[in-house]
Amino acid sequence: MTIFSKLFKTKQQEETKMTKLNIGIILGSTREGRLSPQVGEWVKELADKRGDANYTIIDIADYKLPLLGENGQDASGAAVWSQAVAEQDGFVFIVQEYNHSITASLKNALDYLRVEWNNKAAGIVSYGSVGGARATEHLRGILGELLVADVRVHPALSLFTDFENGAVLKPAPVQADSVNQMLDQVIPWSTALKTIR
Repeated sequence: MTIFSKLFKTKQQEETKMTKLNIGIILGSTREGRLSPQVGEWVKELADKRGDANYTIIDIADYKLPLLGENGQDASGAAVWSQAVAEQDGFVFIVQEYNHSITASLKNALDYLRVEWNNKAAGIVSYGSVGGARATEHLRGILGELLVADVRVHPALSLFTDFENGAVLKPAPVQADSVNQMLDQVIPWSTALKTIR
């Protein structure tokens, strides 16, 4: 291979990476002992094998967002949070069910922004005693208000069958198929919505 062809190939690879969609995998919990980092890493590993987008884990715990509207709190994380979300073309939310709904930290993080969410697509991977189904339904309503189009396929992990002792992720093989089916919907929807932003 000549130097010219090597440079051309490198330039093509850089352009391909730049033109790929950016999909943020958002960890929806901040509490001690949370399982969302395990689930997020598993989803990212499956997603990266596809090679169809730039997948990035976005942990809301890293932004230290105060409660929206509280006085006297350092909101420096809010600007960084805004930029992180704005850079994404779509999302995969890792959602755990707390009291039949999403976590307060995820709701707060969603409420912090508006236009950064608009006209993007999202998939949801949930977990809980009933697979996080009730949290997912609540999240769908919130996403609709933020103009985020959520896809139909929804991998739902059970604390009883997809986690060893309720603490270590050991998903059934069918769950990986479900994640890929979800991404099969997130990618074209994100591509289409990008044209109207």
